[in-house]
Amino acid sequence: MKCFRNRSFVYFSLIILLITTACEKNDGKTGLTDIDGNVYDTVVIGTQVWMAENLRTTRLNDGTEIPLVESDTAWANLEAPGYCWYGNYEAFFNLNHYGALYNFFAVSSGKLCPEGWHVPDTDEWYTLLLYLGDEIAGGKMKETGTRDWLQPNTGATNESGFNALPGGFRNAYYKDYQRFRVSGYFWHSNRSDAMRAEHNSSDVIHGSLQRNDGASVRCVRD
Repeated sequence: MKCFRNRSFVYFSLIILLITTACEKNDGKTGLTDIDGNVYDTVVIGTQVWMAENLRTTRLNDGTEIPLVESDTAWANLEAPGYCWYGNYEAFFNLNHYGALYNFFAVSSGKLCPEGWHVPDTDEWYTLLLYLGDEIAGGKMKETGTRDWLQPNTGATNESGFNALPGGFRNAYYKDYQRFRVSGYFWHSNRSDAMRAEHNSSDVIHGSLQRNDGASVRCVRD
């Protein structure tokens, strides 16, 4: 996987987005509540019901607190569930529904999503992509426009209602945050796999992350 450092670009983007953000994006919620009391929009896509926002819980569904790990070195060495906010900017990324970034230890706990929901496995991701048209699925999943996604946001229609956002990821090896506004990374429940939506593609790429990388989570109903 190609990696690049873009801290100055991220900071500039944050300033611009903070200026243009007047309120939360989704005012009307549809009833899925996590253990922290966060309420999420959901969407029916084919035979599946998905969260239409990225997860932002700070606890597992049994009440266990997930450690917030801000130190790059501590994150890279973590061998247990952990979460963070991109660039350690909690207020911005929580308010704008980018959600938290979780390591694979949190995902593989099996307790990250609200009761009755779970982190999708590989088959469930492919069920979604095939229903949406495989190579054009990314366009149907991405939020439209270039407020959040970097130009050109190729093919974005969001006709599925999935509302994918480019929350980037935390790279444990390079000990930094990468690809905010460029890519959205979403964990699988197995094999440290992740789906990646890109600003310049209508496709969704199946790739891998290290288990101590940080990525977004979408839950699907049991």
